[in-house]
This record gives sequence, structure tokens and C-alpha cells, in this order.
Amino acid sequence: MMSITVILPTHNGGEIWQKSAKRLAFQKPPITSVKIVDSSSKDNTREVAESFGFDITVIDQKEFDHGGTRSKALDSVRSDVVVFLTQDALLCSNDSISKLVNVFQAYPDVVCAYGRQLPHADANPLAQHARFNSYKDKSYVTSLTDEFPAGFRKAFLSNSFAAYRVDFLKSIGAFPKHLILGEDSYVAAKALLSGKQVAYVADAQVYHSHNYSASEEFKRYFDIGVFHSSQPWMIEQLGRVEGEGVKFALDQLKFILKQGKITWLPRSVVASAAKYLGYKLGKRHKKIGLKWSRRLSMYKSYWNRV
Repeated sequence: MMSITVILPTHNGGEIWQKSAKRLAFQKPPITSVKIVDSSSKDNTREVAESFGFDITVIDQKEFDHGGTRSKALDSVRSDVVVFLTQDALLCSNDSISKLVNVFQAYPDVVCAYGRQLPHADANPLAQHARFNSYKDKSYVTSLTDEFPAGFRKAFLSNSFAAYRVDFLKSIGAFPKHLILGEDSYVAAKALLSGKQVAYVADAQVYHSHNYSASEEFKRYFDIGVFHSSQPWMIEQLGRVEGEGVKFALDQLKFILKQGKITWLPRSVVASAAKYLGYKLGKRHKKIGLKWSRRLSMYKSYWNRV
């Protein structure tokens, strides 16, 4: 049986963190260690973690870095596998983590894997579609030479619910510091280019979704554009997936019509336009300048270190 450490960043987790922590604490078999990295929460986030016996490290909110914070927490990990979760991801069953980690025993060349994310009960139609579109019901194991998934999509991975072999993750220097986001996809790409495999485990599931406004979608995709422009090697090595955004937008409209949520059609169009514009501007953030980039970004603290 593989030993497992869970690393989970928190900040003002609120009610959903209480539910998430409880589900994490009762995973079977029990997790070897749960490490919480809390960005100076003002609510009872740390008290909730303490009540379940989790290890807690407190950092200044301004110090949080998507890759760097996770890598620092990894330094002391000695288990076979590390699982990353976010505070708003609710494990669907008491063996969700076990199902995810089992892929490492079945496939020796798999070094990172991610599970299926289902929409929360309060997810709006756009949030529902985002999850059903990105997280299908069929698992896969892929390598650089496999046809599916195609192009850049091959490196898709989400640290909202993902697992890594600790020895591999440490061998590549873990997650890079000072990425605006995408530290998970970065490692997946490194794994593929080193001849390893990446897995998607559809029966390992969490509830995790966001009801983003059009403004928030714009900012999120601005940051994705910044990430892609800062790591051009990923698209150069893995290849583009032409028309992916258009396919997603059209599929979203079909999903809404099928659901009978006609009033959501305008919001779908606006959200898709916001994503497109945000992404294009994000890729050109150097021309926009630091002041405007900070204003247009979702993760504003990133720009304090540019």
C-alpha cells in the first residue's frame, strides 16, 4: 500500500471548508498526513483543521504563490504519493483519494493523475457545462506519443484534485515559483516530455465548481493568457488545439438549450466573449503594461513580484 500525504492551501475557507475537511478526515484507508498551508485566514479555517488533527503552517497572504507555496510544503514530504486539493473541493466518497492513487500501482509510468470534478449543487448552467465538458466519464492514460488527448490538452491537470509520485515531482524541482497559475499543467507537460504518462481517473471524484461572472471569466482567462505567453515551450512541444474555444462556446449553447435554460443564452455568449478577449489581452500583457495587467488580472498578487 502506498503512503499518501495531502497538501491543501487554505484562506478563509468558510462553511464549505468545514464540509471538505470532514470528508478528507474520513477517507479510507486513512491518509498518512494532511498538511494545511493557511494564508492567514481571519475566520475559523485553522480551528477546523486543528479539530481533525491536520498539520498547519501559516503564511502571510501576500506570500502565497500557486507553485512556490505547494513546493515548499512538499519539501518535508516523505510519502510515496502527494495529493493536492483545494478547500472548496468536496470528496464525493470516502475512497475518492484511494481510487485516484490506485492508478500509480496499475501503471508504473504514470507520475501524475487527476480526478473528475463534478459541479456543486448550486452550480449555474455555465458552471455545470464547464465541468461536464472538461471532466468526462471515461478515464484515460496518455503519453506524448498517444493521439488522445490532442495537443496542449494532453497536459491538462488540476491541483483542485490531483496526485503525483513524490520522487518524480521532486526530481524535476517540483512546481516552479512565480507562475500566475497552471503549475499543475506545467508539471504534466514536463512528465510527458520526459517519457512518462499522465492519467485521468474518472471514478475518483470531487464536487468542485465556480459560478463565475463574465467579469471574473475575463480576469481568469487573462491570467491563462499570461501563463501561456510565459511558457511558450508548452504549446511549441505539445501543439495547439485549433478551434477549441469555439467548440466549447458552441457546445455550451447546445447544453443550455438541452437544459431548457433559454434565459442563460445571452449570458453564455457574453461569457464566451469575455474569455476570448481576456485570453487575447493576457497573451499581450507586456504591451499593456504592469498597471493595467494588475487591474485586468484575477490573481493580483502575482504582479507585485513582476
